[in-house]
Amino acid sequence: MAQARKARAPFRYDIVGSFLRPEALKEKREAFARGSITAEALKAEEDKAIRVLVAKQKEVGLHAVTDGELRRRYWHLDFLAALDGIEEVKAEKWSVAFKGAQPKAATIQIAGDIGFPADHPFLAHFRFLKEVAGDTLAKLTIPSPSMLHLITCVRAESYTPIPQYQDEAALYHAIAQAYKKAIRAFYEAGCRYLQLDDTSWGEFCDAGKRAAYEKRGFDLDAIGRRYVEVINEALEDKPEDLVVTMHICRGNFRSTWFSSGGYDPIAPILFPHARVDGFFLEYDSDRSGDFTPLKHIKNQTVVLGLVTSKTPELEKEADVIRRIEEAEAYVPKEQLALSPQCGFSSTEEGNILTEEEQWEKIRLIRRIAESVWADA
Repeated sequence: MAQARKARAPFRYDIVGSFLRPEALKEKREAFARGSITAEALKAEEDKAIRVLVAKQKEVGLHAVTDGELRRRYWHLDFLAALDGIEEVKAEKWSVAFKGAQPKAATIQIAGDIGFPADHPFLAHFRFLKEVAGDTLAKLTIPSPSMLHLITCVRAESYTPIPQYQDEAALYHAIAQAYKKAIRAFYEAGCRYLQLDDTSWGEFCDAGKRAAYEKRGFDLDAIGRRYVEVINEALEDKPEDLVVTMHICRGNFRSTWFSSGGYDPIAPILFPHARVDGFFLEYDSDRSGDFTPLKHIKNQTVVLGLVTSKTPELEKEADVIRRIEEAEAYVPKEQLALSPQCGFSSTEEGNILTEEEQWEKIRLIRRIAESVWADA
């Protein structure tokens, strides 16, 4: 008799979250930007695309589904800019440089008291997803609280604290409390699977970026410890039946990236101390280093991102299985799972592959997981 599948997320085969935008949705978004259609017309197209996407995710056998981030321009700024006290501003260039094409420049700044508003648009977005998902678990992805501080206070070269956050401890506390309120609001909306997406740790793995930040006077290890404290404060009241994971990313735009380096610099700070239920870790190229840092993992599930979302070529099943076996030297097999290394469309532009190639990646991950774990 087959073993029952793993009951709690993250699952043996899982996804990071974003999916390629359908062409019809891209056209409607461009029309809305030109002012030739209404917000209601755009929303109707988004609703339609999300219904189709959720059905496709169910068809390929995913145990948790997302809305593909189809309503977003960026994986992070849409959420952060809608917080109280945060405003989006134009920028001459992106806050980090990708190795190739660059996203449309925008950033955020702290303008007032930080908080999570009761009418944050992501609440309505999630309620729609949950309704469409039906009996299937609905997964929500949002940027980690670390990103709010990283973008406004670390990446920004001209940051000046506003009066109420002259004491940086007050700023960290405000961010944590805003996220604590957000987590409670999403839970009350029915969310039971929440993911914090985070590129700060990917940057802190990069020797070149570490040197540049340290030259500007930043102690990245100290900042990293504060980020863990903020995450844990935000999770203080997390209900037992809410799963919270973290995805660590090194950049994902049009199949490019902006950070390199293994997890060694961050592993002892993050892995044993952050009170999340699992880590989605990029391991699709040698830019992510080896599995040795996984020795710092405690009781979290480690979702190995061994299948790239950046290119269409399918990995060889035997190669992926061999790497899973290599990871078992540091984390027990029952604590491991498999996913793409990142989403397929962290911004509305999307990576350079087709929708069918995207789904072939998911099918590959499922086949491998079902051959490796009895409870997949």
